[in-house]
Amino acid sequence: MLRYVLRRMGSAVPTLFIIITVSFFLMRIAPGGPFNLERPLEAKVMENLNRIYNLDKPLWQQYLLYLRNLARGDLGPSFVYRDFSVGDLFANGLPVSIQIGAAALLLALLVGTALGAFAALRQNSPLDYLVVGVATFGITIPPFVVAPILSLVFGVMLGWLPAGGWGNGALANKVLPVITLALPQIAIVARLIRGATIEALRSDHVRTARAYGLPTRVVVVVHALRAAVLPVVSYLGPAAAALLTGSIVVETIFGIPGIGRYFVQAALNRDYTLVMGTVVVVSIFVVLFNLLVDLLYAVLDPRVRYD
Repeated sequence: MLRYVLRRMGSAVPTLFIIITVSFFLMRIAPGGPFNLERPLEAKVMENLNRIYNLDKPLWQQYLLYLRNLARGDLGPSFVYRDFSVGDLFANGLPVSIQIGAAALLLALLVGTALGAFAALRQNSPLDYLVVGVATFGITIPPFVVAPILSLVFGVMLGWLPAGGWGNGALANKVLPVITLALPQIAIVARLIRGATIEALRSDHVRTARAYGLPTRVVVVVHALRAAVLPVVSYLGPAAAALLTGSIVVETIFGIPGIGRYFVQAALNRDYTLVMGTVVVVSIFVVLFNLLVDLLYAVLDPRVRYD
């Protein structure tokens, strides 16, 4: 197992290198620049800014400088947020996004698995149709519609929860953002669990377990659900990376100081270093979560071995 992990981590290095290289040159080839404003700067000011940020050097030299700094763990200064480096921005915003994303992911797993399992055990019943209908509805409604409605109803009209703000990480301020992020994931997990559980309940090993007289709870939880969660585990790799790196819509509507708000702003403002920092962080999350997914497969499915 350890050799497999080391081999996967080693293969991730060239993958990250290719992603960083392609992203670097695509950003520089795109029209515009970080200092191209509606009101152009004076030529001398523009020259000084280009010199300070090494933008006056040839593109290949800028690329090598960026790789050298990245190898030291330096993501560079932000071109737009002049008083902060990219590392400072992520150090402040990433823990906030991780808290919201992790809570939403956990809620989606718990609620989605329960709903999907209950629907599978009562296939073609009114409960099954209700779960499938609600799940379909949850998938089609985007967060930028759900978030304002939840904020208006529970924050403004009822006054049960704060309509926005972070409140130094108070639990009440996290409830609405977490629910908004979790709702589409609950719907997807419920549908995956339902379909996989129905298939697992008809498999030979589950029928054998029933024939031995095992309790229904043991048959469902130990045998059927263990096989049914495999499709969900595959889905959770990219989903977890997306949730844990924040959501621009949710963080903007609820005024959460996470890193999601930096993603689009960095691209629009041509903040090269912030865009590259975002690419690096998201790529690392995707690689790590995909590795965890593969390891979970070996735990959940005894037929999978990494020797």
